[in-house]
Amino acid sequence: MVKAKKWILATKFDGEPKNSNFKLEEEDLPALKDGEFICDAVYLSVDPYMRVHTFPVGMCVIGEQVARVTESKSKDYPVGRLVQLYAGWRSRTLVDPTKPKDMEAIQLLKVPDLGTLEPSLALGILGMPGMTAYFGFLEICQPKVGETVLVNGAAGAVGSAVGQIAKIKGCKVIGFAGSKEKCDWVKSLGFDHVFNYKEADISKSLKEAAPDGIDCYFDNVGGDFTAKALQHMNLFGRISICGGISIYNATKPPLTPDPFMTILSKQLKVEGFMVTRWLAKYPEGKAEMKKGIDEGKIKYRETIKDGFENMPQIFMSLLKGANIGKMIVKA
Repeated sequence: MVKAKKWILATKFDGEPKNSNFKLEEEDLPALKDGEFICDAVYLSVDPYMRVHTFPVGMCVIGEQVARVTESKSKDYPVGRLVQLYAGWRSRTLVDPTKPKDMEAIQLLKVPDLGTLEPSLALGILGMPGMTAYFGFLEICQPKVGETVLVNGAAGAVGSAVGQIAKIKGCKVIGFAGSKEKCDWVKSLGFDHVFNYKEADISKSLKEAAPDGIDCYFDNVGGDFTAKALQHMNLFGRISICGGISIYNATKPPLTPDPFMTILSKQLKVEGFMVTRWLAKYPEGKAEMKKGIDEGKIKYRETIKDGFENMPQIFMSLLKGANIGKMIVKA
């Protein structure tokens, strides 16, 4: 038997996650059968969606990882091969590539040769967050040259990529982030206007930066910020709803103005999305993002923290804004 560790959800979240919500368990992995392999986590992803995704108590906490094959009876997955899969917060995973339903659930992929780039990027700018930015912005907002784009959570893995894509498309970009360090980095990415939402008056800042209004809004935050941003949208503006991190830990609904009359009067297009909608198009998106990196048009940052045993603490720090760019755990 091979030993493995996993973090399970011990109790349901109620408000901000706490240590008691998580429990570290050991499990025995059975002997390999023909076609199977075992992989050890190298990098694990922590993401805001994990806070609001519903999964039962006792289940392994969900999430994606890059892992290295350490034992194998599969000719397609030899020892040493790097893979990425939705195995959750597990240190070691047994995979059977011959079971289509299981493979669909974990979305197993071989990590491509990234040259001098770190394989952790498969969890960030060249993975789900990058695809969220690429498709969630381009497909829903459909930006045009000269338009004004607003991005909140602009120092995060998704928001920072959205702003850079918007600049490549010839747009003016306004970003909001939560510290001087974050704002300085966002400015270095080429955003035209950057504000610290903890210090600036949101409405006044938007009026100053976008006197002619906002055409596209990529929303990672929700809540009061979005209620204010709606008032600055232009007629026929487009809004891509990616997340609502400002209210993920709320124990009761936020008190914000009803948005629907504003949406009606401005004839706005507002669309929420799950990035897996474009799963079949990921190769296209990854190729474009890699091209942008290679050409120096797309920049990224990673906040890498050590220790599988520290997964809950690192996840909780993410929800409090401890990351710049993508938060990654090195196992």
